Amino acid sequence: MTTIVHDTTEAVCLSSEYNVYLKPIAKMTVSVALPQLKLPGKSISNWEVMERVKAMVAPDQFSALRISKSTMDFIRFEGEVENKTVVKSLLGRLDGKSIKLSGFTDVLKVRAVENKVDFPTRHDWDSFFRDAKDMNETLPGERPDTIHLEGLPCRWFSQKDSQLPDRPSEEVLIAVFQAFGKVRNVDIPMLDPYREEMLDKNFNTFSFGGHLNFEAYVQYQEYCGFTKAMDTLRGMKLMLKGEDGKAVACNIKVTFDTSKHLSESALKRRSLERQKLQELERQREEQKRREKEEEERRKEEERYDGGQNRRGKQEEEEKERKKEERLRKKEQKLREKEERRNLKKVRRQQEEEHKKLQMKIAMEERRLLLAQRNLESIRLIAELLGRAKREERERQEQARQREELSRLQQLEACRRKQEEELRRVEVEKKRALELQRREKELRERLLCNLLKKNCGKPAEPAGEQNQSSPVTREEPIPADYGCTLDRSPVRHRINTERPGHTHTTGEPGRNPYTQRKNMQSPHHLCWYRSLYKPNY
Repeated sequence: MTTIVHDTTEAVCLSSEYNVYLKPIAKMTVSVALPQLKLPGKSISNWEVMERVKAMVAPDQFSALRISKSTMDFIRFEGEVENKTVVKSLLGRLDGKSIKLSGFTDVLKVRAVENKVDFPTRHDWDSFFRDAKDMNETLPGERPDTIHLEGLPCRWFSQKDSQLPDRPSEEVLIAVFQAFGKVRNVDIPMLDPYREEMLDKNFNTFSFGGHLNFEAYVQYQEYCGFTKAMDTLRGMKLMLKGEDGKAVACNIKVTFDTSKHLSESALKRRSLERQKLQELERQREEQKRREKEEEERRKEEERYDGGQNRRGKQEEEEKERKKEERLRKKEQKLREKEERRNLKKVRRQQEEEHKKLQMKIAMEERRLLLAQRNLESIRLIAELLGRAKREERERQEQARQREELSRLQQLEACRRKQEEELRRVEVEKKRALELQRREKELRERLLCNLLKKNCGKPAEPAGEQNQSSPVTREEPIPADYGCTLDRSPVRHRINTERPGHTHTTGEPGRNPYTQRKNMQSPHHLCWYRSLYKPNY
């Protein structure tokens, strides 16, 4: 389908000789949500909705707007504009807006989005030719080097001043698409009259005034030419500019060849089948020529021969001729039957090869799927094992932390116990020191009191002292009181210190006997014992 182009600013020249250009495709999809029809017999006009959509984009306009789908819930339009720069402004005017139709209280919500280009990418053909088992990337036609074009206008690719303006030319096709790189080979199936019989497909072969569009295969010598052509034709349509300045454009479909159409094996196979069909056609023409000559000869004989004998002879000849004709037709039928059998055999072999190929592909896909599942299972098991190991490590770490915490708690308890023991020892030590200090003070006070009492009594003569009972009578002092009595013949000492300490009570110039005598009184000893009774 061709459309008139008014603005050609975005067009890119493809072939200046044939005035063929490339123009970006600017398409958008507009969806209008329809309200629920509550009254029976009431309907919404698609034409009215389309006119409202056209009015919403004014002053701009669609170069083409058609209904792609219509249901009870929505109407979907496919619109095309001339310039790609206008698409965003049109989307802003349509997307999220509403339409109010006469006779309806509900408004119609409008949604608009830009169409995505459905075009193969580099990843698509790389993955296809990498995964295909019946492709050899070292051979032309079995690698990414051929593009398949559909929807090309016949008149745009015909020879200038040709008697057949609707017949496309391979030379023109090469000249146009050689802009991307050097072309190795091209093929236009509609130019081959035997193509439909060879492959048993509905190819659009050429006929006078028969078709407006054609399909073609273009094979490049280098991979860069193929990639450049695919990248340049992505999101583009063809445009033809006339000598009067008017331009028309049409959409074409571009894909990469997946059928090895221009491979050497395919070319040889088509050549052999073409030769067979040509030979068969030649035989048919020869048969028609012989039949025509025989008919002319028979008419000539009938015109010049006369008489009964002549008629009898003519009847015999006619019988002979009919017999020969029957034999010839029988042979012709046998030959045609043999040809058909051979063609069927070839087709059957091709179908079997195709089935085997499909089976191989299915088996490879199955193997690949199983391998992927095995890999996923291995990864899942590895993940589960890793997770179990991590959980085990976490449990061990938690147990170690608990053991460490328990050990620290035990150490803390031991430390507190030691500190308490040290505090208790310190308290006992302070208490013992306090008791020693008090004992020392009391001892000093006692000694001072004893000295004061001894100093207050008169001294007796030595004879009286000797006459009196000798100083041999002593009151026993228990050892656990920490006191010892020194029985020196010169003087008497009383050690009141604890074991390991000594203190002399006697002083020079004083009478030790008096001191001894004073200490031997029962009252004094009892008081002394009660004073120095140990507390530990």
